[in-house]
Amino acid sequence: MYDVFKIVNWLRVKNNAELRRSDYAEVLTQMKAMKLLYYIQGVSLAYLNKKMFSNNIVAWKYGPAVVEVHQKYYGQREILGEITDSDIEDYNELSKDAEASEVLNAVWEAYGDMSASQLMRKTHNESPWQETKQSEVITEEKMKNYFSKIVSEE
Repeated sequence: MYDVFKIVNWLRVKNNAELRRSDYAEVLTQMKAMKLLYYIQGVSLAYLNKKMFSNNIVAWKYGPAVVEVHQKYYGQREILGEITDSDIEDYNELSKDAEASEVLNAVWEAYGDMSASQLMRKTHNESPWQETKQSEVITEEKMKNYFSKIVSEE
């Protein structure tokens, strides 16, 4: 299991590389990172039968969120910032873990080009968020059940 901020750093490094390659890439926002973390956790639970990170995911008005990530980036729309050697070390550590890398890259391929608002609308149409009262934790069981159906279709 990884620290959620290592995963955020992986997303930041991946996004930074994409921004340099494509004129159409968008800077990673806090909201988009939250939705990607939700998908990473869900796919990890379904595919690997384990959590990628220990933090809870809560059902907020604008979709699934990780409170600790929100607190760290509070007031910042974009979370890319300057990429440091430490960020690159986190990216490389996760990339060397075959299972983690497979999940992270699959989620990035499936959802990385979607905007934060597209991802928000998508999560609002999915049972884990719909079946959880606002501000309550989306259970591992709900996520695993839902994502097991999605992963088996891929």
